[in-house]
Amino acid sequence: MPTLIPLLSIVSLSKSFGSLRVLEDISFNVQRGETVCLLGPSGSGKSTLLRCINWLERPDGGRVLLDSQPIGITSGGLVMSDQQLAQVRTRIGMVFQQFALWPHLTVLQNVMEAPVHVQRRPKDEVRAEAEALLRRVGLYDKRDAFPARLSGGQKQRVGIARALAMKPALMLFDEPTSALDPELVGEVLAVMRDLAREGMTMVVVTHEMAFAREAANRVVFMDRGVVVETGTPEQFFSAPGTERGRQFLQRYAEGRASLAA
Repeated sequence: MPTLIPLLSIVSLSKSFGSLRVLEDISFNVQRGETVCLLGPSGSGKSTLLRCINWLERPDGGRVLLDSQPIGITSGGLVMSDQQLAQVRTRIGMVFQQFALWPHLTVLQNVMEAPVHVQRRPKDEVRAEAEALLRRVGLYDKRDAFPARLSGGQKQRVGIARALAMKPALMLFDEPTSALDPELVGEVLAVMRDLAREGMTMVVVTHEMAFAREAANRVVFMDRGVVVETGTPEQFFSAPGTERGRQFLQRYAEGRASLAA
């Protein structure tokens, strides 16, 4: 059987902020078309890991490779320049907790901005693709609105369309529903489920256990900066392989029960 070359490889990654060790020897691969959900308690290093993948945070050690090519480090072992990093990042879309839309641009202009000004693509071509993306996320009718006129869920869907407009090989989601009112969470998760079904390669930091169980091909459970266990959603949610994983799921279930009471 031929060996599948992963789209994303994380090898012995570590990161500290001063004396605080946030990530310790993180290693796993993400195959093309795979959705991997990073789970764990707050403060376990999940968001920092996501930011290290595209070098928004510079790792202290280890490597990140996209299509076997290192991110952040040149083939000669030097730290990439800002220009080199920007070129690599065009292949990685990222959706943040906060929406990070440009307030002075319309929805359509937000989606078109990077393909036109970073990729230098023809404006007419980009406009047609941006309009198609807005239809895809259910916001074509809001194309001429400014972000201030949108709900949180609509802003996040624009953020997803904006990331997809760069035609990335990999999408990173950093708790994309955490800033939303509960009734708006579903509309964002529906778009993400569609992307997963369509085979977009995604790494998702989330506290939405139902989404992870349904949409992920694999979950990576982290605690205190290390990978505690990894497996399919069926394995993790039905029979976690570690005591720490069992505690996490039990506390999540207890929290859900108290909210429902």
